[in-house]
Amino acid sequence: MSNKFTRKISSLKFPLAAPTWPDSLPRPNPKRNTGLDYDTAWARRYPARFARAIFVDFISSPLVKTMAPTTVTGAEALSRIKGPVIFAANHNSHVDTAVLLSAIPVHLRHKVVVAAASDFFFDSTVKATAMSLVLGAIPIERSKVNRRSAETALELLKEGWSVIIYPEGGRSPDGWMHDFKGGAAYLSVRSDAPVVPVFLDGTSRVLPKSPVESGVSPGGSGSESRSTSRLRRHPVSVTFGRALRSLPDEDARKMGPRIEAAVSELGREVATDYWTARRHRDTSTTHGPSAAPWRRSWARPPAIKVSERTPRDSWPE
Repeated sequence: MSNKFTRKISSLKFPLAAPTWPDSLPRPNPKRNTGLDYDTAWARRYPARFARAIFVDFISSPLVKTMAPTTVTGAEALSRIKGPVIFAANHNSHVDTAVLLSAIPVHLRHKVVVAAASDFFFDSTVKATAMSLVLGAIPIERSKVNRRSAETALELLKEGWSVIIYPEGGRSPDGWMHDFKGGAAYLSVRSDAPVVPVFLDGTSRVLPKSPVESGVSPGGSGSESRSTSRLRRHPVSVTFGRALRSLPDEDARKMGPRIEAAVSELGREVATDYWTARRHRDTSTTHGPSAAPWRRSWARPPAIKVSERTPRDSWPE
């Protein structure tokens, strides 16, 4: 009976039923609370900041020490930085942010936001709330420099918040570095905040990108893309470089390659040593060969054991 009544009501025409939207008028965009529309301001207020500090210091960092024993190099240069900075890092794994947060000195760690993909981490209200609270994430458009997300990040830099950004726009599908997008350079040029290059090594062995996500056929041995996406214990390293500032009359297009070169140089340092990395500018050490995805995956060298490295204690003069 109720179904028949509902069908009769729905078949009625205006004015007995609600009017239809005129075809000649544009429809307003529906209000959403996901993606770039998600408001993260609440996560930067004291109660949420306090909860996040407790989580990072007493839950996340101990887990990182257990699952990803971390060697940190170059952090002493950050002790001289007082204002907000832009951390620009390569991106291989979902654990990158947790590892990086545990390595950032305390005076910067608790006032930092993470630029996170709006289409992945903010595609639902539940996920967006969790990422904002736990990581201090803010939604960004990763495929290009989006004015809305860029203005949000710029405003936070002006308020004294540091920003973690992954200029590749997503996790590497094959373990090699990929071309950087211009987000970090754009923020630095607009805000005059320094960019600290960061190279993360070994995180893809802790939580690799699955073969399905990578788009690379599984097979063989010793490659991240041939590994299942499950958490495992493996040592990692975090290498901080010297802070970069935009030069006079330098725009984002010119500064972007400098940032990418600095991160690549840190990667060569991890694979060799400080002086060798600066004598040889061969990007194949970090960017891999120009070949099909499966060949790039196979060409990825095995992880370097932390015990085999000779990290510098301070920056050479």
